[in-house]
Amino acid sequence: MINEKEIVQNIKDLVSIPSPSGFTRDAISYVSDFLKKENVPFYLNHKGGLIATLKGNDDSKHRLLTAHVDTLGAMVKEIKSSGRLKLTMIGGFRWNAVEGEYCKIHTADGKTYTGTILMHQTSVHVYKDAGDAKRDEQNIEVRIDEVVKTKEETEKLGISVGDFVSFEPRVEISESGFIKSRHLDDKASVGILLHLIKVVKDHKIELPYTVNFLISNNEEIGYGGNSNITEETVEYIAVDMGAIGDGQSTDEFSVSICAKDSSGPYHYELRKHLVKLAQEHSVDYRVDIYPYYGSDASAAIKAGFDIKHGLVGAGIADSHAYERTHVSSLRHTANLLLHYVQSKLA
Repeated sequence: MINEKEIVQNIKDLVSIPSPSGFTRDAISYVSDFLKKENVPFYLNHKGGLIATLKGNDDSKHRLLTAHVDTLGAMVKEIKSSGRLKLTMIGGFRWNAVEGEYCKIHTADGKTYTGTILMHQTSVHVYKDAGDAKRDEQNIEVRIDEVVKTKEETEKLGISVGDFVSFEPRVEISESGFIKSRHLDDKASVGILLHLIKVVKDHKIELPYTVNFLISNNEEIGYGGNSNITEETVEYIAVDMGAIGDGQSTDEFSVSICAKDSSGPYHYELRKHLVKLAQEHSVDYRVDIYPYYGSDASAAIKAGFDIKHGLVGAGIADSHAYERTHVSSLRHTANLLLHYVQSKLA
């Protein structure tokens, strides 16, 4: 029932659309067009996010599944006298994770220019400290692919302070089933949720409760999913990346079920319910703790909503850098969610 190829295509389409937090209109439009084709009702909130609804047999109790379409990125902080650009971060990453990456500068009048993110002290033939200089806002800059040698020449292109800068995803699918790309956090999850909606619609799957799908657009800056939650919502699950690294049980081949992150423990009974579903339906899963992490579900709890909150997702290697996962992780995540939306409340 779950079609991995369709999920991967969704992801390829989504990661190819620039959408740093605050600049997500085109990505939300892609989701809107998808839902229109599937004849699924939805609306846009004032923050620019999207809420879609699949009605269940019991409309007095709702579930909410959320994934975020916004990504890491940057803004133009300053135009240097050389014509190059200084940046300010959007989201939590390290400058070394984007050093050498191609990027796009999106101007307020709709023009797009390409460039490369580099250290000012890049050339080892000129700078003795090329390897040791600190990777920070002072030393990182954008080399624009236009003939500009001064601040004034760059300004004549229409580039100005506050313009968004997106990172090239460089998405690739290996023959062994790996998906390599920037922004799998969290467009892998958005791709999964869109496929889940399609499966429910195509197979006329009966849902015991109404399910709302929130595609949020400010998660990377901390508040994507802390509003637009219906009064009937009982359970709220953020579908976001599983964190991989030393001491973690999460891998690239299973679905990760989070027990605790930096915001604290997730709802114990809901977590046990998800584990039970995984065990009953032969879904490969890992329970894990993410030490430096927060989700839209935890943002909703902090906003004061009386809900059971959970967090699941595909395992994503090297998060907030050039990320990777495997199709098997996407499949297990989608299968767990498919069984979840058909189950009784935790």
